[in-house]
Amino acid sequence: SPKENLPPSLTSTSEPPPLFDGTTRLYVAYHCPYAQRAWIARNYKGLQDKIKIIGIDLADRPAWYKEKVYPQNKVPSLEHNNEVKGESLDLVKYIDSNFDGPALLPDDSAKKQFAEELLAFSDGFNSAFFSCLRSKGDVSDEAAAAVDKIEAALGKFSDGPFFLGQFSLVDMAYVPFIERFQIFYSGIKKDDLAKGRPNLHKFIEEVNKVDAYTQTKLDPQFLLDQMKEKFGIA
Repeated sequence: SPKENLPPSLTSTSEPPPLFDGTTRLYVAYHCPYAQRAWIARNYKGLQDKIKIIGIDLADRPAWYKEKVYPQNKVPSLEHNNEVKGESLDLVKYIDSNFDGPALLPDDSAKKQFAEELLAFSDGFNSAFFSCLRSKGDVSDEAAAAVDKIEAALGKFSDGPFFLGQFSLVDMAYVPFIERFQIFYSGIKKDDLAKGRPNLHKFIEEVNKVDAYTQTKLDPQFLLDQMKEKFGIA
């Protein structure tokens, strides 16, 4: 489907939107994987008309964002009902609970329990990925073990290619980082993250058919250049 027409990112010279006027706003940086989680949730629930996307330029942040919107000065944050909430995984759950649209978690109790285990592991997965970026050399044992754990998790439920079988908030939590891990692997390590990992291969193939996610994707070369710059990789 055609990409959503996104507003330009706001910078230190940009005026704030009319804050707390009843509009629900999701503040993101278009290239931030944490913000991407909440952005996918908003799209999947069909809330494009209910939750307005506001891009923030993290390299040149508007002072009003910290002063008037979100004192932590990070993205994502959600302005809703005259309050602002943050933390990406909390926001995904908040969007699921407080807005109409398809549920982001199944009713099945075993799947719900596994979802919590996977969400608890997501920080470990991400830190393995970031340590891999910093090392600039071979993929660390820690990173390989983290990806193997994902491969095993994707095989737990057989009723679909995603973490809980069907697409859920667990996929939203992981896919921005899997996407970047994959780009990094192929662009710098000259290797395929999904090689020898059939569940991950299928996951990547199928998640790229989910509009809510593909709407949030950026050019892989842009992300690779950005990662190289951030971590000082030539």
